[in-house]
Amino acid sequence: MKNHEIALLFERIANALELKGGNTYRINSYRNAARTIRDLTEDIEVLAREGRLEDIPGVGEGMAGKISEYIATGKISKYEEAMKGVSEETITLMQIPGLGPKTVALLNEKLSISNLADLEKAIQEGRLNGLPGIGGKKVENISRGIELFKKSQQRIPIGTAYPIVKGIVEVLKRDSHITDIQPAGSLRRMKETVGDIDILATGTNGKDIIQSFVNMRGVTRILAAGDTKGSVHVEEGVQIDLRVVQEDEFGSALQYFTGSKEHNIHLREIAKKRGYKISEYGIFKGDKKIGGRREEDIYKTLSMDWIPPELRENTGEIEAAQEGKLPRLIELSDIKGDLHGHSNRTDGTNTFEEMAERAMKMGYKYLVVSDHSKSLHVANGLTEEELFEEIEEIDKLNKKLKGFTLLKATEVDIMSDGSIDFPDTALEKLDIVIASIHSGFKQGKKKITERMVAAIHNPYVNIIAHPTGRLIGKREAYEIDLDKVIEACAGTGTALELNCYYDRLDLDDSNCRKAKDAGVMISISTDSHNVDQMWMMELGVGIARRGWLEARNVINTLSLDDLKAFCKKKRKG
Repeated sequence: MKNHEIALLFERIANALELKGGNTYRINSYRNAARTIRDLTEDIEVLAREGRLEDIPGVGEGMAGKISEYIATGKISKYEEAMKGVSEETITLMQIPGLGPKTVALLNEKLSISNLADLEKAIQEGRLNGLPGIGGKKVENISRGIELFKKSQQRIPIGTAYPIVKGIVEVLKRDSHITDIQPAGSLRRMKETVGDIDILATGTNGKDIIQSFVNMRGVTRILAAGDTKGSVHVEEGVQIDLRVVQEDEFGSALQYFTGSKEHNIHLREIAKKRGYKISEYGIFKGDKKIGGRREEDIYKTLSMDWIPPELRENTGEIEAAQEGKLPRLIELSDIKGDLHGHSNRTDGTNTFEEMAERAMKMGYKYLVVSDHSKSLHVANGLTEEELFEEIEEIDKLNKKLKGFTLLKATEVDIMSDGSIDFPDTALEKLDIVIASIHSGFKQGKKKITERMVAAIHNPYVNIIAHPTGRLIGKREAYEIDLDKVIEACAGTGTALELNCYYDRLDLDDSNCRKAKDAGVMISISTDSHNVDQMWMMELGVGIARRGWLEARNVINTLSLDDLKAFCKKKRKG
C-alpha cells in the first residue's frame, strides 16, 4: 500500500513549511492528514479508485488531489515546492527530540548546520553554547535527543512492523503451496521495537513459495530469491525475510527463530543435562530425531508446558512452565471495550456515532470516548459546559444503540499542583474518569510523582493514562517514581493504563508485571483519535501478554455492570 509513502510526504511538507515559518493551520492540516493516512486500515489506492478519498478524516478536496497526483505520477508538486531551499538532511534534524523548527533554523543560520554530522561536531566543539536561547541544559537535551533518535533508527516500531507482516502473512496464506506460515523473532514476541523481520513458512514447493513472496504487491526491491529463502524491501522501507523449511522441522525452526537468545540458551542447557540436543531442525536423542514438527514437541520432551512466545525472555517463564504455573495470558477476545479515545469535539476526527459503530463491528460491548479537559488548549479541550453537552449527546445516542453502551467520560488534565482540571461536581456526572499529565514534563521526579499521586487519591479518578509520558524514539519518559504510583493505585483502587497507541505502549511490559504483582488493575486502551487507530488494541494485548497479564488483571475484560461497579467503588471509599 502507498499509505506510508503518502503519509511520509505530507509529514515532510509540514516540516518544510514549519521550518520556513509557514501558516500554522496548513502545517497542522498536513500533519493531521499524514497521521490519519498512516493509520488507515484500507489501501489508499482502492479508496482513490472508488472516489472515497474525501471520506478520510482530515482529507478535503485539495489533499485528495495531491494523493491522486502521487498515485498517478509518483510525485506531489506541492512537496517539490515546499522542499525548495531545504535539504532532506535538514528535515531529518527536526525528527530529533529537543530540536524544533526554530532551533533548526537558528543552527542553520548561525552555524551552517544542515545535517546530523554537522550538529554532532558542533556539540563536541562547544559551538552551540551561547547561541540565543541555547544554554548548557538545552545542549544536554539535544545530545540525549540525538542518542534517542539514533536508537530509533536501528529498530522498527512494532506499530509499523506488525500490520505490514500481518498483511503479508494473510496474503501468503492464500498460496496453495503453503501449509503453515508464522512471523518469528522479536515481532512474534511482541517487543515494542523489532530488529530483523523474519517470517517462517512450510509447504510443498519452496521455490514457488519464495516467488509468491518476492512478487507480492508492495515489494519495492528484491534482495534475494532462492529455493528456500527470499528477502525484500517493501514500500514502508522495511526489509523482510522469508524462510521455507521442511514440514517436520517447522515447529523446531519456529521455536529457534522466535527466540529470545537468552530463552533458547537456557532451554538448551536443560536439554543438554537430560541428554537431548535442540536445533532449528528438531530435538534429538543422540542421532535420533524425536520431535520438531510442532513447537510443543520441544517443550513437552523437556517436561514443561508450551510457553507463549511473548513470555520467552528468560525472566522466570521456563521455571513456571516446569512447575505448571504459567499464567493464562489475556487474549484479544477477552476485551469487551476500549476505554480511551477522542472524538471530533476535541482533537479526534470522528463523531461519537462513528466510533461506536466501529467498536460494535469489533465485537465490543462498550466504548469510552474521553475527550480532553479545558486546560489542554492545543487539543481543543472542553469547558464544563461543553462536557455537559457531550453527556446529553451520549445519553441520546445510547437510547438508539442496541446491546452496546457509550460511557460518559473525560481525559482530565493533572495540573501542576496535582489538582484536577474539572471540579468534582462535573466528574460525578461521568461513568469513568481518566487523568493524565500533558504539561510540566521537566519538573523533577519528586514533583511529578507528587502530582500523580495526588490525582490518584481523587475519589473520582479511575484510570491514570500513559503513566510515564514517553513517546518511543521521540520523547523520553518524564522522571517519575513509578513504584510510588503503583503503591498509591493499589491503595486506592485506581487502574493504570497500558496505552496501545503505537508510539506510546505505556505502561511497558516490565511495569505491567510490577502492577500485576501489586494487585493494581490495568486498562488496555488505544487512545484513538480516529476509528482506524482502534486496531492498535492488538498491540496493547501483545504488550500485556509480555507483562504476564491475565484477563482478571484488566478492567476492560469486565462486563459493563462490573466495570461500572469498579468505578463506583472508589467513589464510595
